[in-house]
Amino acid sequence: MQWYFVAALLTILTSSQGILTTLSQSNGHYTYDYGTVPFLAEFFKLVVSSLLLWRERRVLPSTRMTTEWKSVRLFVIPSVIYLFHNNVQFATLTYDIPEKEAVESTVDGYCFVSHWNNHKPGCGEASCDSLFSAPIQGYMLGILSACLSALAGVYTEFLMKKNNDSLYWQNVQLYTFGVIFNMARLLVDDFRSGFERGPWWSRIFNGYSLTTWMVVLNLGSTGLLVSWLMKYADNIVKVYSTSMAMLLTTVISVYLFSFKPTLQLFLGIIVCMMSLHMYFAPPNMLVDMPSPTKAAPENLKEISVERKTDS
Repeated sequence: MQWYFVAALLTILTSSQGILTTLSQSNGHYTYDYGTVPFLAEFFKLVVSSLLLWRERRVLPSTRMTTEWKSVRLFVIPSVIYLFHNNVQFATLTYDIPEKEAVESTVDGYCFVSHWNNHKPGCGEASCDSLFSAPIQGYMLGILSACLSALAGVYTEFLMKKNNDSLYWQNVQLYTFGVIFNMARLLVDDFRSGFERGPWWSRIFNGYSLTTWMVVLNLGSTGLLVSWLMKYADNIVKVYSTSMAMLLTTVISVYLFSFKPTLQLFLGIIVCMMSLHMYFAPPNMLVDMPSPTKAAPENLKEISVERKTDS
């Protein structure tokens, strides 16, 4: 499988992620416990990775699998980071609209540029009091989401490439801890509420709709594609794949949510496209590099050496 095909598919899934999550809301609120969505997504990834690992071992019994605890325990760290990141994303979308979430999930350089985009009705017009008319909590959660995404991405790439273990075995380790920590998070919420609504497993599907299930499948499929890119490409390709979703998400949001793009958002997209071009363009397209020329050989002078022989 070519990396650019996976990157293009990741772009499509990323652009639809924020849109589906927003569509799953009712009057700006979630009718379901959004903490259950990352749990089900992690469970979905674990099941798929386990089946692929089982199939791989049937075909290739010598599949490399490092089982020492000192190696396995390293997967705890990204699992915890992704736990916080996934839940922060849901919280962010209660303040912002999808095309902004696509920006926040990429890199910080143009994250701040697009944060100047206003999201309340009438923003971008003369009636707005401030560029930062959206709630400050939304901006803070957006910045936190971007930082967590970058940290998790870099560390996951390190784990995926530190040895030649099977990708599916590495995924099984990562998603096993993901399921465990997401279950712990749901249980903590139950304790904090005094089990007012009962244990989380008794209401896990409450409020779920077809759109909610599409969010679960989207999150799960996106995670599997990201792990593939981390193993066989790199984190930069993943970042640019998700950043390309900005433009697509913005276009779709115009039709679905009557979103009015602002100058600040277009500026963020332009910065993103310029960065993408500069990273992948050949060096001679960016700077005027002199063409390599072969140095002319120096003229050789014949030196006659006279031999004097002793008579």
